[in-house]
Amino acid sequence: MDLLTNETEEIIAHQTMIIQLKNRIDEILKNYRPVMNGEIYLSGEDVGKLLHISKRTLQQYRDDKILPYIQIGGKIIYRESDILTVLEHNYKSNNTHHI
Repeated sequence: MDLLTNETEEIIAHQTMIIQLKNRIDEILKNYRPVMNGEIYLSGEDVGKLLHISKRTLQQYRDDKILPYIQIGGKIIYRESDILTVLEHNYKSNNTHHI
């Protein structure tokens, strides 16, 4: 009886470990961004979250040629470096120095 209990406990421990590993892998994949030629590409959802804008606003930025994008078939992706460039070019400082 003891042998059966030990085997059952080991199986349960292994199953628990497998579930924990699966959850960790799912977490990593959820935040994974593919890199091609050193460039990170983002989905529209990623860009919306990053800039705190809606899908409609993101569409308007594309229409107004504010944000560059790549369209492959029906999928639209954005280069992270392009987003950073747009943000840097549109940065306006609130620092005013009076002389």
